[in-house]
Amino acid sequence: MSRVSVTVTDHIAHVVLTRADKKNAMDQAMIDGIIDAAGVVAASDARVVVLSGDGGTFCAGIDLGSLGSMIGKDMQELIVPRTHGQGTTNQWQEVVMSWRRLEMPVIAALEGSVFGAGLQLALGADIRIAAPDAKLAVMEMKWGIIPDMGGMLLLPSLVRDDVMRQLVYTATPVSAAQAETWGLVTTVADEPLVAAQALAEQIAAKSPAAIWAAKKLMGDVRDMTPGEILIAEAEAQARLLGTPEQMEVVAAQFAGRAPVFK
Repeated sequence: MSRVSVTVTDHIAHVVLTRADKKNAMDQAMIDGIIDAAGVVAASDARVVVLSGDGGTFCAGIDLGSLGSMIGKDMQELIVPRTHGQGTTNQWQEVVMSWRRLEMPVIAALEGSVFGAGLQLALGADIRIAAPDAKLAVMEMKWGIIPDMGGMLLLPSLVRDDVMRQLVYTATPVSAAQAETWGLVTTVADEPLVAAQALAEQIAAKSPAAIWAAKKLMGDVRDMTPGEILIAEAEAQARLLGTPEQMEVVAAQFAGRAPVFK
C-alpha cells in the first residue's frame, strides 16, 4: 500500500502513515492506502489497532495539490454519491469511517500536527493519545470549506456544541492539553506511541468477542431509544455468556493466569 504500512504482531496491528517528508499530508495515494489498510486489518487476526504517523507528525491535513486536482469537476457528482462503505460513504469519509467500522478498537497516537483531514482521521479512532506538544485543528475553514470526512458525525459525540462551533468556525490550532480538557483527545502522554502500545497490549489480552460486542454496542446506541438500548445490551450479553471464550476468561481469572483464546 502506498503511503501506509501495516504490520500485525501479537494480535496488535500497527498502521503507520509513511509520508513523513510531507508531514503525512493526504494525497490520493494516501487516501487509497488508508482505506486499503483498514481492509487488511479487518482480514487479519488483530484484536486492536495502533494508528500513527511517521516522522513525528500524525497528519498535517489534506495535500493541497489534491484539492487543486478537483478544480473544474462537478462537485455534486464527485462528492455526493455513496461509493464506499456498502453505500454509506464517499472515499474521503471512508478514510475515517472505515476505522470506526472495524470490529476491533483503534488507538491513535498523535504527535506534531493533527490538522484537518488528519484530525478527522484521528476522530475515527476509539481512543486518542496525544503528545504534550501536539497541535490539533479543525482546519477546513481556513480553506473556505467544512469538515466533510465524518467530522460532523463524530465531533458532536466528543465535545460540547459551543466547543465544536469554535473549532469549526476559527480553524485555530489548540494544544493537546486544551484538546484533552475539551474531550477531543482521551489523554496526553510524553510518548504517545509507547502509551498506545501499552494500552493495546492490555486490550488485546481481553476477550475478543466481548471487546467487539462492546464496540458495536457503543456505536449503535447513539441512534437508539432508551428501550432499544436496554434490549440491545441484553441481547449482546446473552450472546457472550456461557460461550467457551467467556468461560476461559472466568477460568483464567480463578487460576490467576492469562486467558488463552483460539
